[in-house]
Amino acid sequence: MKRREVPEEARQIFRAAVADATPLAQDRAHHEPPLPPAIPRSRQQDEAAALSESINALQLLDLQLEGGDEAAWARSGIARSVLRDLRRGRWVVEAQLDLHGLNRDEARHQVALFVADCVARERRCVRIVHGKGLRSPGREPVLKKLVLGWLAQKKEVLAFCQARTVEGGAGAAIVLLASR
Repeated sequence: MKRREVPEEARQIFRAAVADATPLAQDRAHHEPPLPPAIPRSRQQDEAAALSESINALQLLDLQLEGGDEAAWARSGIARSVLRDLRRGRWVVEAQLDLHGLNRDEARHQVALFVADCVARERRCVRIVHGKGLRSPGREPVLKKLVLGWLAQKKEVLAFCQARTVEGGAGAAIVLLASR
């Protein structure tokens, strides 16, 4: 394709017409719509899950405080003598799970795996060490209430109580599981 020569007079007229225009930095213009504002959906979902989890744990967990401030729970239909024997250490602990250093999501996953594995291996009495919260903000045990709430939700769990002092005391729970 041959270029036609533009007469000089036409060039001068054009230059005069665009004299006060500023040239473009780029020769192409992009017409993309602006990005929508960021919505912290992950944060909102995390907060909603934490709220739901805490509400459900409190509703399902009816702790019986007998003989002090030790937490104990038994599923309805379980004899009180079973809980008493569990608290006194008459059941032999056959397996243990230590949750130190885990966050709430990791701990929940590990508790679920541990309970399922123990039921499959026909281990009836287990210990779950959740910690006393000595290195937590406010020195409050973060995992303790959560773990007890999770255990109360599991149909495989018949009863649990705070461990005896020699087994971890307030930093551990002894759990009685249903047989397969």
